[in-house]
Amino acid sequence: MHRGFALVPFLLAVCLAPPVARAQQDEPIVVSADHPRLFLRPARLRLLKRERERSSMRWQQFESLMAGNAPMPEPGFARALYYAVSGNSEAAKAAVAWALGSGGTDLRQLALVYDWCLPAMSETQQHALAARIQKRMADTAADPSIPAVRSRVLSAVALFDDVPQTPQKELERSVRQWWNGKIVAALKAGRDVIPRDDAYALLELFHAVRDTTNLDLREAAAGFFKDFPIEHLMSYYPAAFPGPENDYYIGAERTAAEPDLRLATLSRVADLAMVAFDVNAPETQVLQGWLMHDKFMLRGTLGAPYEFLWANPYQPGLSYYHVPLIYYNPDYGRLYVRSSWEDSAWWFGYFDGVMQRFSEGQLTVINARQLDKPVSFGEAVVCFGADTLRFQMTLAEEDAVFIVGLEPKRTYRVEVDDEEMYEAASDVGGILQVDDVPRGKPVGVRLSK
Repeated sequence: MHRGFALVPFLLAVCLAPPVARAQQDEPIVVSADHPRLFLRPARLRLLKRERERSSMRWQQFESLMAGNAPMPEPGFARALYYAVSGNSEAAKAAVAWALGSGGTDLRQLALVYDWCLPAMSETQQHALAARIQKRMADTAADPSIPAVRSRVLSAVALFDDVPQTPQKELERSVRQWWNGKIVAALKAGRDVIPRDDAYALLELFHAVRDTTNLDLREAAAGFFKDFPIEHLMSYYPAAFPGPENDYYIGAERTAAEPDLRLATLSRVADLAMVAFDVNAPETQVLQGWLMHDKFMLRGTLGAPYEFLWANPYQPGLSYYHVPLIYYNPDYGRLYVRSSWEDSAWWFGYFDGVMQRFSEGQLTVINARQLDKPVSFGEAVVCFGADTLRFQMTLAEEDAVFIVGLEPKRTYRVEVDDEEMYEAASDVGGILQVDDVPRGKPVGVRLSK
């Protein structure tokens, strides 16, 4: 059972956009778009140019960094974007010089410079940059990680008409063999092979493929990606973290370490890119409602270009306060619970075999063997089944009951006081949801193998 966003009644009336037509599996993957192809399709480029004309907050922040020659962590990306929107020839020259210089080793940025700065390049520069991109594609060809494949796909799209065969082969290999053959196959088998920290790289890949080939890669694993925005939202710790330029929400990590603001930046950027990818889905409309708070607007040298590129303050959003406080995904063994949508809320997460609790600004990794009785987390009562299979509890009317730490995919006999015994299986993460537990009185729940 998913106790997720799909259960919110008011959203049932929201109309979803029709899916993008999928190309036949036996048809070649062909890029059919003019430059700029990557992210800056005509509608988005018009939006960004209007933002410049209106001197919006996001444009002012981005322009101030560029005009002040601030040292940008991703100089090729930032300068090429500034040129594409403003037409500033000096920015284009700087982007091309970076791409052809000793620092130009990041394949993703090389592809963006090629695609966005093509009108400002000489024929010699174009050939030299295309050759450098091809070499980097070959050098990273054996890397199956999401960021590496993303970068090769962006490069293939950028070079598609200009370099014979290589881009076509890379797109075929990435979509047919890597995406459909490995990633989607793993997702359908119940293995989540998409780390949270790779979400933005994945969204860039989605945008590049759909915008230029009319292929929506999500369709091959539609169930997983329908839940993706809400799971991303529920896996944030509640309290805002104050950064040097802006506040951040921090995404759940396996270890309780000091927040990594680079990852926090890219997590917000992933949310923005998710909304831009599917503006009509209720799940992303909720995400849009979450994103449009000015204190979280990315203002630093890493985040400001992304914030300007992806944010759309004119896109209406839905209130995230309507999202249920429990998110349970039995397909991948994940459970997230919040007490409320306030920053002062406490939070519980069980994912990848890790249990965590966040309250009063502190993150705690929970050792299940130190907890011998059920714990109430607002609308959920969580029992820890690592050492005991007998539990006593008194439930409120809305409480859901979850037993975590069980053997994955194991069938148990479930016995609840005054109810008939039944069999139920734990999920791939060792979570079992117990149904039909009487409310308002002490009751015992017992499991046996």
